Amino acid sequence: MTITLEQAQTIVRAALEHGTEQAFNPLTVAVLDPGGALVALGRQDGSGYLRPDLATGKAWGILGMRMTNRALAARAADSPELYTSIVALAGGKVVSVPGGVFIRDAEGTLLGAVGVSGDVSLNDEAAAVAGIAAAGLVSETGAED
Repeated sequence: MTITLEQAQTIVRAALEHGTEQAFNPLTVAVLDPGGALVALGRQDGSGYLRPDLATGKAWGILGMRMTNRALAARAADSPELYTSIVALAGGKVVSVPGGVFIRDAEGTLLGAVGVSGDVSLNDEAAAVAGIAAAGLVSETGAED
């Protein structure tokens, strides 16, 4: 099972709206399927040109390692050599700060991940969570643990 285009577009739209409502800096939102393929991307006016890569990297890294950004950050702190190797093997497409969030259905099935970039990491994550909720899906950030 994978995220649908309609769900992904809802996540993008709602995450961007959340950022606007909260007066966040301009955001970029990327939604990926479980295999790491881009399904939808939205970039607000004024969002930097590296933001699509950062947003995608936040989502792609958690999918590739099947662990939350918080778990990736802990792994990087505990074993920097391993984390450096992971980043190198992934071609730099792994970002260990909040803003990458797993998307699950009500039964817990992994549907994909969303990455948000543009503001401070916790605000990026909040926008991702808001987008996922708007699509009627369940987010997993690692803060739940």
